[in-house]
Amino acid sequence: MTDTRNQGTAAEAVPLMELREVFVAYHGDITVLNGLSLGAREGAITGIIGPNGAGKSTVLKTLYGFLRPSKGDIMLRGERVNGLPPYDFINRGVAYVPQNRSLFNELSVEDNLRLGCWVFRNDKRRMAEALEIAYTHFPLLKERRNEPAGSMSGGQQRFLELGRSLALKPSLILLDEPTAMIAPRLSREIYDVIKTLPEAGITVILVDQNVRQCVAVSDYMYVLDLGRVRAEGSRADFGDDTQLRDMISEWLDYQID
Repeated sequence: MTDTRNQGTAAEAVPLMELREVFVAYHGDITVLNGLSLGAREGAITGIIGPNGAGKSTVLKTLYGFLRPSKGDIMLRGERVNGLPPYDFINRGVAYVPQNRSLFNELSVEDNLRLGCWVFRNDKRRMAEALEIAYTHFPLLKERRNEPAGSMSGGQQRFLELGRSLALKPSLILLDEPTAMIAPRLSREIYDVIKTLPEAGITVILVDQNVRQCVAVSDYMYVLDLGRVRAEGSRADFGDDTQLRDMISEWLDYQID
């Protein structure tokens, strides 16, 4: 397990995306990230866990340009991307699935998918390919493509949000609480898809309160507390570190397997 006094990135090579000593505040004076450094290795799943208020979702919003650091750098493929607007990340191969629902409930499933592909809306061939990608990952979406998105269950809507992101053929996807408030069966299906993404060439940064699942699928993990990295390590490190297991149990009132 890596001591936080000697923080490093998730791999020896340059991470695909990273934060370098980043400070982020809300409303100018409520600091959430305090000199945070972390990175995601290409072709791996990087998990971020921690108690409520640790800054996990803020990390993803910062990586995707919704929040701008007051200090520090956001790096993508070795290039500094501070100040890049969120929509530009789509063309750079980065997709983001927020924790809160982001669908147009009155529009059909297919129209929601098409809106996610707005940047290439005039390219009919690419649009058809994008829809097929979404339908291949989640056949249910094809079955219900003409139905209003709001008529589906919470888990099915999550399928739609994930399918919309995968339709963009990203090289990196940022996932914020993908199974929050979703029935266990559908949660397992979502995690089954997440586990396959690196094989498809998609790097994943995953924030989740479901620590057991997050540890199980992640190749590398960061534990955040008060906007800082408290611990980091591989899946094996997390399984073998009794002190870390006890710390996580203290937050969630259960032991991880």
